[in-house]
Amino acid sequence: MTEPRNPGMSSVPQSNPSHTESSSQAVEMDPVEYTLRKRLPRKLPKRRNDVYVNMKTDFRAQLARCQKLLDGGGHREICVHGLGLAINRAINIALQLQASSQGALQLAANTSTVELIDDLEPEDPDEAGEPMTRTRNNSAIHIKVFYPDPQ
Repeated sequence: MTEPRNPGMSSVPQSNPSHTESSSQAVEMDPVEYTLRKRLPRKLPKRRNDVYVNMKTDFRAQLARCQKLLDGGGHREICVHGLGLAINRAINIALQLQASSQGALQLAANTSTVELIDDLEPEDPDEAGEPMTRTRNNSAIHIKVFYPDPQ
């Protein structure tokens, strides 16, 4: 029952001999000696009809904010943005908005990859360790929720 979906994929990390030279810098860094500080992601330009979904704010509050923008805010469309773990929540908000409008709202989704930067700061500033940065990629979704033009 708990078989992996793809039998060719293994959860055991495989060593790759071609990356030994490039990973020598990572071997020098001791994770115990550094503190990870995640920088905030670069945001798209903030418009009145943009909603950035996160996992800290209550789902119902975010849904109510979107509904308020569509109903009382005078907007015919809003854009719901989700990053990483919040992608599922952004999709759920868009689908809830569409269901509550009895199909009057339409959705258009775009995905992207966002480059994030982490700072690695040494635990003990007296030691020779220098602050370092690390980049990583994270998935994002941008869902346009709109009333179609009457034909």
